[in-house]
Amino acid sequence: MTFSLAGLLGNSAPGKATGLDRSTTNLTALANLNALSPQNVPQIAPVATPVAAVEPVATNAATAEAEEFDTLAQAVAAQDSAAADDALQCLAGAIYFESKGEPLTGQLAVAEVIINRAKSGRFPADVCAVVKQRGQFSFVRGGQIPTINAGTAYRTAIAVAKVALADAWNSPAEKALYFNTADRRPSVRAVKVASIGNHVFYR
Repeated sequence: MTFSLAGLLGNSAPGKATGLDRSTTNLTALANLNALSPQNVPQIAPVATPVAAVEPVATNAATAEAEEFDTLAQAVAAQDSAAADDALQCLAGAIYFESKGEPLTGQLAVAEVIINRAKSGRFPADVCAVVKQRGQFSFVRGGQIPTINAGTAYRTAIAVAKVALADAWNSPAEKALYFNTADRRPSVRAVKVASIGNHVFYR
């Protein structure tokens, strides 16, 4: 079909597109052209190409909320180690100084205590104010969190803080407002809710 059209186009004179030469040579070309009329061209059904579903792009915090993890370790490993804002840095600092040697569940429980305090109405209303509240955490010096060596333990603390802030894993010390070592009790009346590693958690 391509060669017939090429031949026809090659033999056509410029400016004569509407004219029709009825010579024998051009009648053959005309017959070939008629064979290609829209009525004689077989219709080919379009082939459906499957389109893959496009997943929406989400921020890391949103991803933490949306994803489901089989273990806390997976939830922690899914976080990046960038400390983005003050609340995250304060929470990670508290996790680091209070529980860096504890299991991940213990680190998460420490984070939950601080978040629960900020929501309780009985303590300052934001994470940094809770962490820096006078007389609450012994690592705080002059209302400031000491400088932290940004090694593996701190990167883990940041990841645990992100999991806690995104509520991406249920804490075994839910609703706890206090924690202490096993040999010490809080100075207020409190109910024990969990014992994790070297800490006991109370509400």
